[in-house]
Amino acid sequence: MKYLIDTHTFLWFSAGNSEISSIAKQLIADRNNEIYVSIISLWEISIKTAIGKLEISGGYEQVIEDLTENEMEILSVNFAHTVIQNKLPMFHRDPFDRMLASQAIVENMSLISKDEIFDSYFSDKLIKRLW
Repeated sequence: MKYLIDTHTFLWFSAGNSEISSIAKQLIADRNNEIYVSIISLWEISIKTAIGKLEISGGYEQVIEDLTENEMEILSVNFAHTVIQNKLPMFHRDPFDRMLASQAIVENMSLISKDEIFDSYFSDKLIKRLW
């Protein structure tokens, strides 16, 4: 299966944080699953580390090592993602999360996230938020 993980899920998994659910941890660790991290999440991490709102052990450069070590793929943004984002209802004002929701919809990937607001975007879809 293919899964998109959101920003906090990526950070928590990479850091071994106990906040991540056992289901999320199992799905991500299962080598039969393809795990994607959006370039949007990497952009969010880059911005937040640059302004001092987020600290990562090893600095931002550690992110690429975490992706490689955990065999995660980077999901780029394409025009179809922006079209869906443009049409999404305003359940959430966070532009990063809105783009993640639209990417999950376009790519038909369930999203691994603790954030329940995503459920509103997926209520009429076959994809789900998993936690």
